[in-house]
Amino acid sequence: MTAATDQDHEPGSTEPAEGEDGVPEASGADADAEEEAAQTEEGREEDDGAWDDGLIARRVNDTADEQQPVSAVESRASVPQTPTTLAFDGPLRSRLDALRELVGLSRTRLDSRTLAEAGRVLDEAAARRRLSGQHTVVAIAGATGSGKSQLFNALAGLTISETGVRRPTTSAPIACSWSDGAAPLIDRLGIPPRLRRRPAQHADPDGQLRGLVLVDLPDHDSAAVQHREQVDRVLALVDAVVWVVDPEKYADAVLHERYLRPMAGHAEIMFVVLNQVDRLPGEAAEQVLDDLRRLLDEDGIALGEYGEPGATVLALSALTGDGIGELRESLGQFVAERGAAARRISADVDAAGWELRPVYASSGRTGLSEAAREEFADRLADAVGATAAGEAAERAWLRNANRACGTPWLRLWRWYQDRLEPPTGRLPLRAQADEEATARQRVEQAVRTVAERACAGLPAPWAQAVREAAVRGSQGLPEALDELAARAGLPPGRPPRPGWWPAAVLVQASMTLLQVVGGLWLVAQIVGVMSPNLGVPVLLMVAGIVGGPLVEWGCRMAARGPARRYGMDAERRLREAAAGCGRARVLDPVAAELLRYREVREEYGKVMGVGA
Repeated sequence: MTAATDQDHEPGSTEPAEGEDGVPEASGADADAEEEAAQTEEGREEDDGAWDDGLIARRVNDTADEQQPVSAVESRASVPQTPTTLAFDGPLRSRLDALRELVGLSRTRLDSRTLAEAGRVLDEAAARRRLSGQHTVVAIAGATGSGKSQLFNALAGLTISETGVRRPTTSAPIACSWSDGAAPLIDRLGIPPRLRRRPAQHADPDGQLRGLVLVDLPDHDSAAVQHREQVDRVLALVDAVVWVVDPEKYADAVLHERYLRPMAGHAEIMFVVLNQVDRLPGEAAEQVLDDLRRLLDEDGIALGEYGEPGATVLALSALTGDGIGELRESLGQFVAERGAAARRISADVDAAGWELRPVYASSGRTGLSEAAREEFADRLADAVGATAAGEAAERAWLRNANRACGTPWLRLWRWYQDRLEPPTGRLPLRAQADEEATARQRVEQAVRTVAERACAGLPAPWAQAVREAAVRGSQGLPEALDELAARAGLPPGRPPRPGWWPAAVLVQASMTLLQVVGGLWLVAQIVGVMSPNLGVPVLLMVAGIVGGPLVEWGCRMAARGPARRYGMDAERRLREAAAGCGRARVLDPVAAELLRYREVREEYGKVMGVGA
């Protein structure tokens, strides 16, 4: 056995029999009497808040009463006090409110495991706020043989926590309170009344530790799993922690990787004590202490030196008492500030925030740009055939103009040709099916593209939410676009006519009339009804024959502008209708998800204490 374990053994002490939980057991009738007394005192604890005289203190005090005249049990006649509940400052309240809002906004987007730690921090903050703000709960944690129980006894001024060569010695947390009103806090830690003590009065004559609740924990590297579980449970609830290390295990990987490194953000509520320095010769203690500071710095733990906030690092010997006074003074100042609980909760919020960072912090600027929206609208317009519809409207307008302003003979010829040729305007069923499949593929591709644009830079859960919103909106979108195209396409009936069309029709009718008059005149001359005079009738016929096509050509040139505008107007209407349908079904749900993400990102910024 090394010296590190030997020094925890009290000289001259005998090793008593122990129960399953490591607590010494009495035998025979004495055990029954003690058990009955313990149950009676536990009932009193529930009634008036008095401390129970448990088995450990009875056995220890039987041997220590002659040496220490002051009792370690709180007076039964003490009047229960109602301590002041913990009060948080404005910034911490704002951060907790923001974290609560963040969790509420994220429940439908993130799984419960991701939000579990944030929910635990909120629950523990609410529970701690309802309890005493005048007490500070400090746990003493350490590895096997580090001497933490001996340090616990030295601070209390009497033997409360059992020490010895057997490992593990401490099997359950033991609490020692320096003032009244701490029972609810210790209840929260799950420490039974029989394991609660009061320090010796001479241990704190100036009252500098008033308000301190000191908890001795089992070994964090204990071979017993339930001991390690108790350490982890209590460490998550206390306001501060004193880590006790020894010259042999201060660099232990389990301590640094499992506890110190993950708790680097809790440096302000952390004490790191190098115990057993009496075993180090000469300047070895300072060298080991410097190496310990180096390891803490590598763990990311800020050291409270030169007035900077951070962990307090001390060297002492619980066996000889060297350095105990310095630790007592540091703890007294720490407890007197009454800010450990708030700093602990603030550090917990920081830790929960950093754990949530991957699901809230974006890698760049997020959202849909105007260019992405326009591209999506253009893709839908192509899928619905807006350009082709505009061209068809333009051709319909020109065709109507030709019918209205063309020569009668040309219209008659075109009518005859239409009667002879089979209709070619209707597409076969195969072509229609192919066009519908192509249009559906274009719509799906447009939705996928805009969803990927919207997801760019988003954390994975929110990117998935955006994709799901886009997919839900795309269901039934091709059918809606087809119905919309039928409503917003070409209006029924003929295209509207401009004001100059009647005049053009009248001129064309005049040209036709000239041809008819000239022809009849020639026929009358040939028949002999009228005197021969070929000049005038021929001139009339030539004017009608040449003037008709000229009027038709002029009308066609004049109709190009209105026809183009008519086609563009039809295309614009269809594009706007397609864009509106896509916006309502896809872009608006995607924008709603992006807005929710911006809201949670702003709340996350408040949680972390920075601008959004």
